Amino acid sequence: MRKFMMLVITALTLVTSSAFASERAEKGWQWIDQGAIVVDVRTPSEFNHGHLDSAINYPLSELEQHFATIEKSTAIVLYCRSGNRSEQAYRYLKAQGFSNLHNAGGLNELLKTKP
Repeated sequence: MRKFMMLVITALTLVTSSAFASERAEKGWQWIDQGAIVVDVRTPSEFNHGHLDSAINYPLSELEQHFATIEKSTAIVLYCRSGNRSEQAYRYLKAQGFSNLHNAGGLNELLKTKP
């Protein structure tokens, strides 16, 4: 019985996290369709191995210099490989006063939900 409960909990966790992942990616596509700037915060090497067509590459380690000239109310969609670095970028930019940001998660996540 204990193994069964663990399987159920694991399955529910996967479904819940998967649903959240597709929700944030779908919302990202909505923002992109509405004209948001799309920023890939992965390394240049990762970017060169594949990225969204409309994306610009501003690696997480270089955010300060790239966002210095962008209006803080600009709609911006962030993504990376898994959603972790884009979440870090989101928090950093929020702290810098950017007010119109969305973390769309990972590249594969976005590609799986592309309309």
